[in-house]
Amino acid sequence: MMRIDVIAELQLTAADDAAIAALLREAFEEDFGGRSFHMQRHHVRIVARDAGALVGHIALLMREIRLDDRLTPVIGVAEVATRADRRGQGIAAAMLAEAIAQARGSMARFMVLFGDRPIYAGYGFRPATNQLTWSALDDVRSTGIRTGVDAGLMVLPLRDEVWDDAAPVDLVGHVF
Repeated sequence: MMRIDVIAELQLTAADDAAIAALLREAFEEDFGGRSFHMQRHHVRIVARDAGALVGHIALLMREIRLDDRLTPVIGVAEVATRADRRGQGIAAAMLAEAIAQARGSMARFMVLFGDRPIYAGYGFRPATNQLTWSALDDVRSTGIRTGVDAGLMVLPLRDEVWDDAAPVDLVGHVF
C-alpha cells in the first residue's frame, strides 16, 4: 500500500537522502552529482513509499519573492520524480495533491514551479510570462544574476488573489 510522507529537511535521514538521490539520478537527464537536490537543499520533501521503498519525490521550499515591488510569500515546487517502473500509477498526482494541501496550510499566496507537464495544469497551475530576475547557480556555485522570461514558469494561486503576469518577478534567489 502506498504511503505519502512529509519530511522536514532537518529530519531527512541519511537513508532517505540516498534513496532520493538515486531516484533523481534515474528520473532526470541532468546529473545532480549524487545529491538529493538540484542546486540547493529544500525545506520539505514529500515522498511516496510502497512497501517501504521510495517510489516518488517532490521538494518544496518557502520563499518571499518580489512580485512587482511587493514581497510575496510563495511555495516553490522542485524535483518532481517518480520511479520509472511506477510512472502512470497516480503517484505524482498523490504527491502533488499533498504538496498543494501543505501549501494551502501555509502563509504562501502562490505555488510556483518551472515545468511543462500536463499534470500541473490539471491541478490549476497556469503558465506565466513574467520577466524574471534570479541568482544563477551552476554546479552548486553562485555565478551571477540573470534576467529573462522562462517558458516553464507556472503559478497556482493559493488564496483569492490573482497573479500579475505583467509584474516583474525577483525570485530573491535561485530558480526552483
